[in-house]
Order: sequence, then C-alpha cells, then structure tokens
Amino acid sequence: MTALAEFERLEAPAIWHASPDAQRRDVILSIGDATLTITDHRDIAIAHWSLAAIERINPGRRPAVFAPGIDAPERIELSDDTMIRAIDKVRRAVARARPQPGRLRARLIGAVCLAIAAIAVLWLPGALIRYTASIVPDVSRDALGRSLLAEVTRVSGAPCAAPGGDAALQALSARLGDQTLAHLVVLPAGVTTTAHLPGGYLLVNRSVVEDHESPAVVAGYLLAETERAARLDPLEALLNHAGVVAALRLLTTGNLPEGQLSAYAESLLTAPQSDPAPGPLLARFAAARVPSTPYAFAVDISGERTLPLIEADPISPATAPRILSDGSWVALQGICGG
Repeated sequence: MTALAEFERLEAPAIWHASPDAQRRDVILSIGDATLTITDHRDIAIAHWSLAAIERINPGRRPAVFAPGIDAPERIELSDDTMIRAIDKVRRAVARARPQPGRLRARLIGAVCLAIAAIAVLWLPGALIRYTASIVPDVSRDALGRSLLAEVTRVSGAPCAAPGGDAALQALSARLGDQTLAHLVVLPAGVTTTAHLPGGYLLVNRSVVEDHESPAVVAGYLLAETERAARLDPLEALLNHAGVVAALRLLTTGNLPEGQLSAYAESLLTAPQSDPAPGPLLARFAAARVPSTPYAFAVDISGERTLPLIEADPISPATAPRILSDGSWVALQGICGG
C-alpha cells in the first residue's frame, strides 16, 4: 500500500529500541510510499517498518508506542501528534482493507439462508406437488376424477347416453386400446373439443362425434387428448392449479379444500388447448393403427398448422383398419339424441 498523500515524506523525532529492555536511541521517522523509515541523526537507516504491519502497543496514551508487528520486539516511542495521527490513519486504512472473518461468515450465512429460501419458494412447492401426485392411489384418482366430472357437468349438462351410442363408445375405446384413456365421456356442451381428468376420464364435446364424416376424426381427437394427458399427469395439473396448500391437504387428509374442484373445473373448460408434439402423437396414431390425416384436416382445414401429421401419416387412410362399423358409427353420432 502507499502512505496517505497528505503525509508524504513526513518526518518526526522519536525514540527507538531494539527490544523493550534494550538501549534507547534518538531517531528520525519518515513516512514513505509503503514503509516507515527509521534513521539516526547521521541519516543512516536503522530499520524499515512496513506501514501495513505496524501495531500500536498503547492506544490512547502518550508517548505513543508502536511496534513493527504484534510479536516484534522493536519499539518506537513517539510524541509528535502529526506523525501519530499519520500512522494511526494508515493503520485504520489497513484495518478496513483487511478481510473481516465475522462479516464474511455473516455474508455466507445470509447467502445460505437466501438459497434455502429460494429453494423453499421455487423448488419445494413443485416438488411437493409432484410427490403428492406420485403417491395418490388409483382409487383416489378415480374418486377425484368422478367428483371433478360432477363439477363439469353442472356447466355442460349430464353426459350423453343412449343404448346404441354407449355400446359404440365402448367399441371405439376397445378399438384404440391402451392408446386412449379408459373412460370416454361425451358431453352436450362445456369443453371446446376434448379434455381429460384424473382417473383416466376423457371428455368429448358432442360436436366432435356429430360434425365429422369419419370415426377416424373422433379417434384422432381421443389420441391427441391422451397424448396431452401423457405429457403432464392430470392430477399434477389439478394440484398445480389448486396450489401447494391444497396438495399438502390432499397428502395429509386425502381430500382437497372445499371449492378447489369447482374452481379447477371452470378453468378446465376455458383454458386454451396446446397442440401435442407431432412426433409422439404420430407414434400414438401408429400404435393405434389410425390414420392421422383425417384428424389433421379436422383441426385445420388448410392443413398448414398440422402439416407434419399429414406428411408423416403412419397409416394410409385408404388401407387403414376399420375403426367402427357403419352401424356403430351412426349410433355414436346419435349418442346425444340429436
């Protein structure tokens, strides 16, 4: 370090001794760039002390006694106020520049606390929700799905049902196998096209079965919605909407707070749908042996939005296995009585 500019080349008389018991000598002190130089009256240097290492032995007393270090035997006795002030000022500057273990420790503790708080705020809620969703048994998922369906039907109306239509819906479910959710429910209103609930419930708006000429379109909508459900656990989606407190309540009591299901049902009916990624969706079409082109044009008549499903259709519509018999298809289209 360098001495403070205002004290540059400052000199003052002092008494120096090599140890507390050694002979005392009159000397001259001068402050340089980084050292305190001690010379005798013939201007011969006796010692050079590092300004950064100087320690005051008797703070607040006169004459001031300094040493070149804590354990050093040398001593200087100094009465010149200007020189004392200069050395003390340099020592304070050095003290401020030294690392402060206590402050560093406090900063480290503060940083750790902030990190823990960030984890608690950002990571813990999601982790708790994922954990809760992972351990809820199937019977509880089914119960939540049925309760949620009851909330949906308050808006949409009762599920469509007709003897021939119900049989056709079961036949369609059997035809698609494990590539679609287990419980297919046709609703007269509410959902825009399709939606899914915990417990394997797949909701279909009546327009999906009534407004198209081919059961391949309906099958495509079912496969696409099943792919959406595969991307995010339906129960996890419900808990994400309900929040961490609701997830904790479900984890500890097996029930959600009152009003959460109705709130989620309302959100479910109004939330916009995202398109599944073409790759996994095409794989699902291939596994179900259903052509993707009819569904692609039903979603976008121009085909621009669904071009990958058209260009990479894994099943030729001309040679695709039959999805439903003509009679079953007619019955399915009449399941809502219209």
